[in-house]
Amino acid sequence: MSKKTDKDLKDVVSRRQFIRGVAGAGALGTASAMGVLWPTSEVLAQAAQGYKVIDQPMHTNDETRVEVLEFFWFGCPHCYAFEPTINKWIASKPDYVDFVREAPPLNPSWEQHSRMFYAAEALGITDSMFDQTFNRIHKGGKRLRSQKKIAKFVESLDLGVSDEEFIDAMNSFAVNSALKRSISRAQQAGITGVPSIVVNGKYLTGNSLAGSHQGIIDVINQLAEREHKAG
Repeated sequence: MSKKTDKDLKDVVSRRQFIRGVAGAGALGTASAMGVLWPTSEVLAQAAQGYKVIDQPMHTNDETRVEVLEFFWFGCPHCYAFEPTINKWIASKPDYVDFVREAPPLNPSWEQHSRMFYAAEALGITDSMFDQTFNRIHKGGKRLRSQKKIAKFVESLDLGVSDEEFIDAMNSFAVNSALKRSISRAQQAGITGVPSIVVNGKYLTGNSLAGSHQGIIDVINQLAEREHKAG
C-alpha cells in the first residue's frame, strides 16, 4: 500500500469537511451556537424569485457567454425525474448559452458514478451513454456501484470502449482532477443537494427555491437573458 502524502491527506480532510457541511446545512439555516439566524430581506426577496445569489461568483469557462451548470448524480431519482425537462430546454436553449454538467461526489457512495461521468467525458462518449446510464439505474434497477459493473455496462453499449479501457479512464489523472474540481465548484456554489443549477456562476436555483421543474427552467431563462443583456 502506498503512503499518503500531506496533500492527499488534506484532500481527504477537505472532502470530509464538505460532506459534513452538506449534511448539516439545513440546521445552519435556522440556528447556530450563537443563536437564531434570521434570513435578511434580500435573501427572502431572492427566494421569492426562485433563486439565491452566490456569495463569491464562480469562474465560468467563457466570460463572453452565459453558462448554465447542472450539478447532478446518476443515482439521484430527482435528477432522473428532471432529465426530460432539462433535455427539452437544452434542445431549444438560446445560442448564447453554454450548458455544462458537474457530478460532485457529495457522498462517498456517489464516487463511482462521478468517476463514470468524468471517464465518459474524457473518452468523448458522454452523449452516447448519458441517458442510457440513467435508464439502466432507474428503470433497469441496476445500481452500478462497482467499477467492474460500470465498465461492463459501458462496454455493452458498443461505443468502441472496452471494459479495461473504461476502468483505466475512471482511475486516470484527468478524472481525479475532475473530481477535485467538481467538489471545489460545489463548495463555491454552496449546494446542499442535487439537482442544483448555477446560472453564469452567480445564481443558484433548484426545486426547493423554484418550486418545480418548470419553475427552474423559468428562472434559468430569466437569469440567462439578464446576464446576456448585461454583457
